[in-house]
Amino acid sequence: MLSAAVASAAPQVATPAECNGTEQMVSFQTPLPGNLAQAMSQFIEAHPQWDQYRLMQAALAGFLLQQGVQQRDLTRRYVSSMFGRRV
Repeated sequence: MLSAAVASAAPQVATPAECNGTEQMVSFQTPLPGNLAQAMSQFIEAHPQWDQYRLMQAALAGFLLQQGVQQRDLTRRYVSSMFGRRV
């Protein structure tokens, strides 16, 4: 089930111990329109291999690629998330 979203002033950056050394972890909370939150919850319930973190990571990577960001690691992460392989 999708976590409740609550507005927060600034993202929280994870400590180095929480990251694998090559990634940065940013945690943020933001309100979502009801229909978007409902659609996300329904998708996650219908696809148990997905969770809210994988969905948001795939959506963000896809958005950046559509906006013209050209980075091999970003493309790899997007393709991997779409085909179920954890990066």
